[in-house]
Formats: sequence, structure tokens, C-alpha cells
Amino acid sequence: MGTLLDLYKFPQISYGPFDSILSDKVQFPSLYQMAPKDTSLHQGVVRLMVYFEWNWVGLVVSDDMRGEKFLWEIREEMVKKGVCASFTEKIPVSERTHMESHETFMPRILTSSVKVIVIHGDTDSLMILRYSQPPIIGMFKLWVATSHWDITMRPLHTQGHNFHGALTFSYLTSEIPGFKTFLKTVTPSKYPHDALLRGFWISAFMCPDQPEYPEQEICSPNASLETLPLCSFDMTMSGFSYTIYNTVYAVAWALHEIYIRRSEKRSRLNEENLEPHSWLLHSFLKKIQFTNNAGDQVFVDEKRRSEAQYAIMNYVFFPNKTDSLVKVGQFLPKAPLDQDFKICEDAIVWGWWDAKVPCAVCSDSCGPGFRKTPLEGQPACCFDCTPCPEGEISSQKDVEHCTKCPEDEYPNKQRDRCLPKVVTFLNVKEPLGTTLAFMAVSFSLLTALVLGVFLKFQDTPIVKANNRTLSYTLLISLIFCFLCSLLFIGHPTTATCLLQQTVFGVVFTVAVSSILSKTIIVVLAFKSIRPGSRIRMFMHPRVSVYVVLICSGLQVIFCGIWLGTSPPFPEADTHSQYGHIILKCNEGSAFAFHCVLGYMALLALGSFLVAFLARNLPDTFNEAKFITFSMLVFCSVWASFLPTYQGTKGKAMVTVEIFSILASSAGLLGCIFIPKCYVILLKPDRNSQGQIKNK
Repeated sequence: MGTLLDLYKFPQISYGPFDSILSDKVQFPSLYQMAPKDTSLHQGVVRLMVYFEWNWVGLVVSDDMRGEKFLWEIREEMVKKGVCASFTEKIPVSERTHMESHETFMPRILTSSVKVIVIHGDTDSLMILRYSQPPIIGMFKLWVATSHWDITMRPLHTQGHNFHGALTFSYLTSEIPGFKTFLKTVTPSKYPHDALLRGFWISAFMCPDQPEYPEQEICSPNASLETLPLCSFDMTMSGFSYTIYNTVYAVAWALHEIYIRRSEKRSRLNEENLEPHSWLLHSFLKKIQFTNNAGDQVFVDEKRRSEAQYAIMNYVFFPNKTDSLVKVGQFLPKAPLDQDFKICEDAIVWGWWDAKVPCAVCSDSCGPGFRKTPLEGQPACCFDCTPCPEGEISSQKDVEHCTKCPEDEYPNKQRDRCLPKVVTFLNVKEPLGTTLAFMAVSFSLLTALVLGVFLKFQDTPIVKANNRTLSYTLLISLIFCFLCSLLFIGHPTTATCLLQQTVFGVVFTVAVSSILSKTIIVVLAFKSIRPGSRIRMFMHPRVSVYVVLICSGLQVIFCGIWLGTSPPFPEADTHSQYGHIILKCNEGSAFAFHCVLGYMALLALGSFLVAFLARNLPDTFNEAKFITFSMLVFCSVWASFLPTYQGTKGKAMVTVEIFSILASSAGLLGCIFIPKCYVILLKPDRNSQGQIKNK
């Protein structure tokens, strides 16, 4: 029809939903669309879904180009916002109340698990939804309708319960002053020549016997349109009615301009009648702009018209079979971001089945501490919830990836937040640190006491027979052995880290080399007793000193190379112990550390073997048995130290090393010097020259 009318340049004005296809002025040069542009409608619908956290919805559209365009736009917007479509149904525009759709279309919707369904289409094409409603069983669905569908229209007055609680996007319009007052006074008797009003009145008020002639009295002559239910007549001007209102005024303004021009031309040409042609109306319609009675600017030119603004209405069907549309929010596409979408959740009346917001999700939300795991072959909205991996957290819902805590923090048990790690080290103020420090100082004082006894009784045979110089060297080195364990207690610093292993290695090497020298001297002493023995040349007092200096000097060289290439340094270990930051000294070079220990172990093993071979020599001047037993204790302690040290973490590792230092040093002190102190202090009669000669 439009193509035929266009041949004669007849203006055509559409008040229906805005269609971008009809905006093509090449194909439709004589068509004017008065409805606002719906270019942001899909965004408003998706904003509603996001606000109520719906991500699993159904889509129902009319099977035409307008429905296809809306479907493409809303799907694209849903993907951006993480919303999925469970199903999509297209209603053929040619169908209305046919049995085919009743038997296939509605059962698919009713049997689906979706609780929220979005409807897009005009009132006529979607009327099938009304005819296809089950008569008794409710649908238990929440419907979200767009501005093109009048949700209040239905074939029967009572068929409204299934759409109770629905939300619809209607055009946001201004109220026309005096419009409701005018409607209250409208009656067929007041406008007797309005045949449409008369027919509507008879239908709406259900007159029993319709008069055969219009001039006859009509039923309910004093009734008012205000008393009719919403499904029959809405006293509020709808979006389409508002468009019609503006359309009529636009035409009136255009005709007004034409008649003004015609009157001016008639007075100038003195012509009686100048009939306006239909094509003349185009030039006036294109330029028309005016302010209507509601105070809104109206433009016929589509390029100057703004986008539609929407009021979000809540459809309520009361138990007494009456219904109402209540405004619960609005969507203003061009407003600032925080002001474009507003909704009053408390004002919304939901469906009969529940008074709460429907839960339209494919999978329940993954709470903090969990992450979403996609299901193979399922949409992105369907997923499983799996706990965050070790060391990671998620503090929000529905996260796809958990985040790692910073190095100085660790996850709590729920893995929903990070807690600061406890900084720990072997503190001298804690019981373990205090005990170890007390033991170290006590053993060093005991060793100093033994040294004092040896100095006091330095001229006695038992002290002289055991090489006083080596005994003093060994006792002094043992004092430092005990005291070096204090370097491992307290907050690690660069100085303490440099001194810990090097001082420990050097003083223990001095102690072990002194024992080795003692053992060698004992063996050489008995070997040189034989007449003509060449070993006497090695019995010089300086030989023992050379042995200690050479053995200790090699260890000093090893430690110097270690400190020069890869020295120890303090570090914060954040991984060894859960929830703790362990302050410790890093050896710098594990190879150098084990070389120092290996060299010391080699000396100890040599001392043990030599002492073991000399254990059966005469007992009076021979301390080989004591050295053998002391080195057996020493080697046992350090043999058990290595696997234990490698298997512990944190403060326990430091404690193991301190205990090994104290235990091995105490073993040397107890096995070698305590028996001699016993003889010196408690058995002085055995520490005489005569007694020794008698034995």
C-alpha cells in the first residue's frame, strides 16, 4: 500500500514501533515515523538482567526483521555482560490463535527450567501468548516485555494471572494536562456522531441488547471510562497514544502552515480558492517542530529526534480480577552512567509462587574461595565451582581465575582473603632460644673452668703427659665452639650470616685438628721408644703445632674462597612453612658449605681411625681410648645432623645445627677432659710421679 501511495506522493505517517528499515528515504521517501528510536532498548533489558543477577533467560520474538534485529542486538549485549540464552522462540507473524503454535510453542516454554522470559514483538503478533495460556495451571514464569507489547490486552477479562509480576519497558512520556479529566467526561451521548466510541462502549460495558439504531438510548449512559478495568481501557496515556497525539498535532501544524501560505497567496493573487495538493504537505512536515501541551519538543525529522526513554512498569493482577501497571523504575540511555538506570526493588510485586526475586541462573554462584570451571559443551553461564588452588584466593563471587597472595601474605582456610604471614626466627626471648643460649654459655663456662684446672695443675704428670699446649688449644677452641652457637640465635643480619658458618667451621677444625695432633703424638711417642727408631725426629714439640696450623689453615682458605665467591646472606623464606616468613641465613653456596663440613668430617674420621689403632697402647700415658670414644660421639652427632638438617625447615633447622654444635662439643669435653679432671681433683694420689712409675 505504501508503494502505491508513494507514486502519488501521498504522505504516510507511522505511529507504530520505530523500524530502521523504514528510515530508508530512497525506498520510502513519503514515510514519516513518529515513534521514538528504540536503539537502546536491548541495553535496558540486559541492564535489568544484570541488576537482578539473571544469567539464564529465554527469548521470545516475533519472526520478522524487527524481531531478528532485536534478537541479534540483545544477544550481543548479553554476551558482553555474561548472560546466556537458554532458548529462543520465534513466533510467525501470520499466526494468531492457531492450534499449531498452541501445541508446540507453549509446551516448550512451560517445560523449560528457565524462570525469566524476555518478549519482544507487537501486541497483535504476540496475542498468541494470551490464547495459549493454560486455563488452570500457572506458568510460574517471570515475563519481561518490551515497549512494543501491551501486556494488559487479553481476550478474556480474567486471563491475567499468568502474567502477574511481569516487568515491561514502556515509553517514558509526560502527562498531557487535562487528558484524564477529558476522558472522565466522555460518553456516547456527549459525542453521538462518534461511531467508534459507541461500539467500544457497547463492548466494554457489555450491553445486553444492543440497540438497532444509533439514536436509541445506550446502556449505562452515566457510566465513566474510569470505572473500566485496565484490560478494557487505560486512563493513562500509553506510549503509542502519546505518539498518535504528537502525530495529529504535527499534521495540524503542517496544515496550519499551508493555509497561512494559501491565505497570503490568495490575497496577493486575488484568487478565491487554492486547493493544496498532497505533495505540498511534505515540505512542511519535514520542517515541523513544536512544543506540545506536556512541554516536550516534537520533531518530525527523524534525524533530529532523540532516543526513546523507558519507564519500567510492574504488571499486578489482583485476586479480585482487577489489574494495574505500577512504575518501578526507568531507563534513560543518554543520562550519566550512574543515573541512566534506576529501579525500586521493594516496589516490585513478583509472581504468585514467590515474594522474592526469581533466581534465573544456570548454575549457582561460586562464592569466595571458589572459581568457575566451565562444563564441556555447555554455555558459559553453566559451570562447576572448584576450590581455589593452594596459595590462591578469590574474594568475590563467580571469578574465573583465583589470584595469588603477595609473598608476605597467605590464604586463610576459606581461601577468600590473604592474611599477613608471621615473621619467625629463633629468638633469644622465646623458651627454646633462651634454653639453647643458656646451654651454650654454661658449657663454655664449664670448659673455661676445666681450662683453669689444667692451668692450675699444669705441672702434674697427667697434664704434662697429654701435651699441655694441645690441651690448652683444644679447650680454648671448645669454648669458642660453644659460644659460636650464639651466632645462630636472634634476628639474622649480614654480619651474623657471614660469621655463622665460617667461625663454626674454623673453630671446629682447630678442635678436631688438635685432637688429630694429640692422637698422632701418642702413636709417635710409643713408636719412637724402640731403639734406633727414626720416628724420634718427629717428636719435636713444634710438630703438633704445625699439624694444627696446617689443618686449620686449609679450612681458613676454604672459608676465604667461600666468602669471596658466594658469601652467606640473610633472606626471608616465604615458602618453606605455611603462613610464616622465616628469617634465616642463606649459605650462598651449598657446595662451599658442604665442602667445609666434609673437610671437618675428614679430619674427624682420620682422628677416629688413628685413635682406634692406638687404643691398646699402655694405659697410663695413653688417652687414645678417650679420644676414640669422643670421636665416635662426634662423628655420630654429625652423621645424624646432615639428614636431619636437610629434612627440617624454619627454626627447627637452626635448632638442629645448634644442638649438633653443643652435643659434639660437649662430647669432646666430656670424653677427653672430664676423666682427667676427676683424677686431678678427686684422685690426686693417682696423679703423682711415683704412682705412675709403679703402674
